[in-house]
Amino acid sequence: DEARNAQDPYNINGVSATYMILNRNKRTLPLNLKTKQGIAIARRLLDGTDVVVENFRPGVLERLGLGYEEIRKINPEVIYGAISGFGRSGPYRDRAGFDLMAQGMAGIMSVTGEGPGRPPVKPGVPMTDITGGILLAMGICAALRHREVTGEGQMVDTSLFEAGIVQTYWHSAIAFSTGEIPVPLGSGHPLNAPYQALKTKDGWITVGAANRSTWKRFAELVDPEMLEDPRFSTNEARMENLTALVTHLNKLLEKKTTASWLTLFESAGVPAGPINSIPQMHADPQVLAREMVVTQPHPQAGPVKTLGLPVKFSKSPGGPRHPASLYGQHTREILHEAGYDDTEIDTFVSQQVTVASS
Repeated sequence: DEARNAQDPYNINGVSATYMILNRNKRTLPLNLKTKQGIAIARRLLDGTDVVVENFRPGVLERLGLGYEEIRKINPEVIYGAISGFGRSGPYRDRAGFDLMAQGMAGIMSVTGEGPGRPPVKPGVPMTDITGGILLAMGICAALRHREVTGEGQMVDTSLFEAGIVQTYWHSAIAFSTGEIPVPLGSGHPLNAPYQALKTKDGWITVGAANRSTWKRFAELVDPEMLEDPRFSTNEARMENLTALVTHLNKLLEKKTTASWLTLFESAGVPAGPINSIPQMHADPQVLAREMVVTQPHPQAGPVKTLGLPVKFSKSPGGPRHPASLYGQHTREILHEAGYDDTEIDTFVSQQVTVASS
């Protein structure tokens, strides 16, 4: 909910664009957990709930009587999903943690950037925030299946730190097997070449032509003499001479536009793609065909574009059904469902236990 309250300069008619994209398909209920009534309402809502998800620092909800051990007393079958900076065990459990720290500590920033001696670079997307949520959702699904078989609820615990660690599988494998410290390679790959961004006449392109057959097709289009050049004839040689390879390829690819190269590579079955800006990605025909950009009505912002569902279901199609809620929009609806009457709800509002927009 912080996305709504932040001073977000990217808003539409006064509604945070970030909030709208993160909170569609959700009903919301503001609760002041510094009040006894707020905690009592939360406990009533959690009695009989299938899944609880929280991302407080470990111990915060326990102090409020809303931790897993307390909730399981009133709801033994509950699946209690918790995500924090570092998880609920270990020496860092009580530390605050954000995506930036998680990326740095997980080693991601040590292998991201232009190369040794250059400043560390954070990827432009919040990798551990997003991956952490996906990991928690996967864990909750597994816990639901376990409950279906055994009748048992349980806590599911993950962290931003672990979400970063699992992203390092290539680099961890290298370090485990060789003892070497992986280093940044720009857009390159630690084991294969060419597998990176290359410069064209009017932009940049990504090319993955590392295996023998793909490299042959690529070289025949770009410079057939590379096939006989001992520096580039095998993947091992190309990795050993990566700087020379990239310099040579950039000179060659700068002779034609990105679109021209893409047409040639596609016809030859060479994996390649443009490096799009975010708006270019939004307009990509594949993105539109897969309904990854859709328009959704919002009661205050009007028709707004949002991202679609990245998983397609043949029997139960999904997508953005409801826009992000207005503050307090669903308060009465949710509290009525929990058994409170209008008089009680009015009292909660007057005592600043909750907020209702109607």
